[in-house]
Amino acid sequence: MMKKACDFMKLTTTLLLLALILLTTDTMGLAPKAEAAYAQSSDPMRVKQVYLDTIHMNEAWAAAADSTTPIVVAVVDTGVDLTHPDLAGNLVEGKNLLQPGSKPADDNGHGTNVAGIIAATLNNDKGIAGIAPNAKIMPIKALEADGTGGEARLGEGIRYAVDHGAKIVVLSLGLNKYSTYMADIVQYAEDHDVLLVAAVGNEGTSVKYPAAYPTVLAVGGVTPDKRADLRSNSGPELDLMAPWDVYTTALGGGYQYQNGSSMSAPQVAGAAALVWAKYPAMRAYQVRDLLEQTAEDLGPKGWDATTGYGLLRVDLALTQPYSEDRFEPNNRQDQATKLSVHDSLHATLSSAQDQDWFAIDAPYDGTIEMMLRSGDNTGIRVNTSTGATFTAGEAADSTVEFQVKKGRSYVQLQTVNRSRTSPLSYSLFTNFKIYRDPFEDNDKQYKAFTLPARSQTIRGTFHQKGDVDWFVLPIEESGTLRVRMSTDTARIDPAIFIQKEGEKGQTIDQSGDGVLEISPQMDVLPGQYYIRVSNAKDYIEPITGEYALEIEYNPKLIDPNEPNDKPYQATFAGAFSEYQGLMHKNDDVDWFQFRMDKDGLAQISLTNIPTSRTLYATVYDSSLQELAYFKSDYSADSLYIEKTLGQGSYYIKLQADKWFLSQMYRLKVGSYPLVSGFIDIDGHWAVDAISKLTQIGAISGYGNYRFAPDQMITRAEAASVMAKAFQLSKQKQLHFSDLSDSHWAYESVAKAVQAGLLDGYPDGTFQPDRPMTRMEMIQMLARSMNMTGKRRGNSPFYDVSETYWGVGILKQMWADGWIQGYPDGTFRPEEETTRAEFTAMLAKVIDR
Repeated sequence: MMKKACDFMKLTTTLLLLALILLTTDTMGLAPKAEAAYAQSSDPMRVKQVYLDTIHMNEAWAAAADSTTPIVVAVVDTGVDLTHPDLAGNLVEGKNLLQPGSKPADDNGHGTNVAGIIAATLNNDKGIAGIAPNAKIMPIKALEADGTGGEARLGEGIRYAVDHGAKIVVLSLGLNKYSTYMADIVQYAEDHDVLLVAAVGNEGTSVKYPAAYPTVLAVGGVTPDKRADLRSNSGPELDLMAPWDVYTTALGGGYQYQNGSSMSAPQVAGAAALVWAKYPAMRAYQVRDLLEQTAEDLGPKGWDATTGYGLLRVDLALTQPYSEDRFEPNNRQDQATKLSVHDSLHATLSSAQDQDWFAIDAPYDGTIEMMLRSGDNTGIRVNTSTGATFTAGEAADSTVEFQVKKGRSYVQLQTVNRSRTSPLSYSLFTNFKIYRDPFEDNDKQYKAFTLPARSQTIRGTFHQKGDVDWFVLPIEESGTLRVRMSTDTARIDPAIFIQKEGEKGQTIDQSGDGVLEISPQMDVLPGQYYIRVSNAKDYIEPITGEYALEIEYNPKLIDPNEPNDKPYQATFAGAFSEYQGLMHKNDDVDWFQFRMDKDGLAQISLTNIPTSRTLYATVYDSSLQELAYFKSDYSADSLYIEKTLGQGSYYIKLQADKWFLSQMYRLKVGSYPLVSGFIDIDGHWAVDAISKLTQIGAISGYGNYRFAPDQMITRAEAASVMAKAFQLSKQKQLHFSDLSDSHWAYESVAKAVQAGLLDGYPDGTFQPDRPMTRMEMIQMLARSMNMTGKRRGNSPFYDVSETYWGVGILKQMWADGWIQGYPDGTFRPEEETTRAEFTAMLAKVIDR
């Protein structure tokens, strides 16, 4: 009995091990072919195929089944070089859709590039290595020699491939337009268990069709450092990434470097061919799922709109077991799997207790449409974070919809049968419908949405089939009108139609998909102006994207000064008053007159000049003798003029290089009396002192008729003034660390230091640009009068203590009547002194 028990235990162990082996190699009944790995490539140009290392092809070939059953991959493209030595042995009969009866020979090169990536012969001592040694290429010529083509031939090519034995169809091409026709073709391939692989496009915008259809494997491109190439299109339809740069077969039997998502997609097609050879019982959706679930995550964990599920890893697709529910664990909201708004997936609810949570990031406000298909028509409960609850899956195809706001929403799935113990497989398809814009219903001209007659920008959508949007602008004043239409997706080819009621309209549709359309600037008269915005005529399906309509309306402005085309018609410009004007024709001239009540400086400012115009200003005296001529810079919007003039009347003549009506220039004329050559000291408390020192050449302004009396004076400026005021001639060589002999005030400082009027600081600096303090000023002036200070008596100021370093000087200067301080009894010795204060004190010293 013991021996039999032991034998039974051995048998049981053996069966368990066998079951474990079967479980890991025959998941869902998908047993692999007997493996006899391909040898690693010895092709001479393999070293140039760096992209193969990125997707780990050496490891993949080692793990692949050496299948004798070919997998036919249809290349719907420009054809293939039928005699290329690296391809000729791997071709099956194809089709030329452009010239029926002719062979599908390539006259562009693109199709040959694609075919070489998939099936260039391995280890034939020629050229490069194709990814799938078992693949046979079916060339289908659907594109013209320039690489262009339409959806009719594209669809015909896919259908031909499906009907003639292709298991995989690679489409390294795309359109921005959704069509029911192409959607039906894609479904035809899915129904016949054919895998479609397509490039997303290379414009850095929305994923192109057919890649954008949910069951098509959409492939983008990565750079050598595994970052999404900026040119690779992205969005909710993106599935996988593969290298962007390749080295592949070229037209004429050669080889070349190429790039783009067109070169990424065939890498995925080749990988799919290897997977199908190893797991021949797999369905197309399972091959698609396996490639996605074994991808190398590149961005945020899980799927994302920039890198999809990640980078193609052919080695992992051939070594990791397939999972019917690759999203586990996702039993809680915090474990929710990210799900695209345009997606198809297959998963399993293991029992009634199992829950599957998904997170959906909506790009706009709108509606999520979900279609559920359960394995045995068992009901599935759908709960959403928006509060909507549905039961689906009981019919062949159950569709539910729920409203979402832009951003993240959650969906929970659970079986309706709460006693179920067996797994329930299901398929889930998602679609997104963008919100209906607030201007609807405005699809007809008589339903046009009324906009205010002003410049504005509005945003709208094409949320339904054949959607167009009409607007009406009720214009009451003549003016100019310009309309712009832009979009955030290449799936909209903007078109604008503008029509004044009762007149013939014009259409603006000169650019392409996703490109800004701009109308010319139009002169408009009062009336109703209708504006229709639409997608190009063939783009009739709903679009996930927004357009922006920008209306620029400028009422015609009236020059209030006209007529002022002659000097005797000149508009009098009062001092510092603003006058506005226009140039209503190319030879228009505007004359203005102004008066100087005293000799002084005239200031003329012209602002708000259109930046695309040059304005000319000529100044005349009362006898119309030209005194000065000025002009604005073409790119500047202002012109400022200053000129010294005597008392009297003057004229300004304005002209422009071209008329303008939509923007008024602004003119302002002012005059300032000049006192000692300055416009900013008239009436100032220190005007006499400033004038005196200016007359003797001790002090000057800043070269623009300004003295800036209330600006702080620097130590260098004070030294310069003192050197000039006292006509100092001797100078001392200086050794201050912050004052080189190239400094503008070096000589003045050297003279002041030689005369004992100034010192540096203990740290060896002079700090020439530091504002001078009131105490430094008093000390400097006291030294000029040989005052050394006295210690007797109390400090005359509340804020100067007996220990303050300059208290002696302040006592003596106060006692001798040179300084008084402020009314509150303070002197504020460490406050900065102004140019006016310094000038006034110096003038007092000079007059002693």
